[in-house]
Amino acid sequence: MQLPIVTIDAFTDIPFSGNPAAICLLPGPVPEEGMQLIAAEMNLSETAFLEQTGENTFKVRWFTPTREVDICGHATLASAFMLYVEEVVDMDKDIVFDTNSGELVVKMEGDEIVMDFPIIPTKEAEHPYFKDDFFGQKVIGAAALDRNWILELENFHAVEYARPLSNVVAVHSDEGIIITAKGDDQYDIYSRYFAPNLGINEDPVTGFAHCALIDYWHNKNGLENLKAFQSSRREGEMRLEKIGDRVKIYGKAVKIFEGFLEI
Repeated sequence: MQLPIVTIDAFTDIPFSGNPAAICLLPGPVPEEGMQLIAAEMNLSETAFLEQTGENTFKVRWFTPTREVDICGHATLASAFMLYVEEVVDMDKDIVFDTNSGELVVKMEGDEIVMDFPIIPTKEAEHPYFKDDFFGQKVIGAAALDRNWILELENFHAVEYARPLSNVVAVHSDEGIIITAKGDDQYDIYSRYFAPNLGINEDPVTGFAHCALIDYWHNKNGLENLKAFQSSRREGEMRLEKIGDRVKIYGKAVKIFEGFLEI
């Protein structure tokens, strides 16, 4: 069987930056173990598998190199971008994704993809290990979310300078740790995400993390609109708009590669 596959850089419009995702629009059924093997072969933070169920509706599943996840922002953005630019779906139509986290609606506005995601609730708490320090950077706040933690550092320079050891992060987290800080004149917040237990030592740009960060920063300062920068080596940016218990995530993308897998 030949499987068409496309690589998209998400949360950027500059090639070879942002977060790359592999997108596969399935021509027929593929077993779960096959999807996992393909995701391991692609060796990107996420590979998304799409099954078209209607004119503009798709079942989607996301796999890291080591396991399936329930929600992924950058691969959702990349999937929508691929469907629009390849003219699978008309630009003026919403795309509806059926996922393990419920229905996600995505649309194109100008040159941006807009995703409607559930906010991930956070609860202020002290991390049991990284109480005051995260690999030499001072921790000034923390919050727990399901299977992950948020650690707030003193400033955005501390976020950029942090050099965590993946084996230590793995021991002291279930999935991973998000670090964040208030931004500068250009961005409201900065962040990075480390998820070695998902097979991702550092995710370049993470939509999922910002579903929690919008809640964390809203609880802290009441802001409902944020311009966010993820300062990984590849770096990327997005805009966030809190609407009740949902968040609209605005981002761009660029296609890098397309071809076929022989399986």
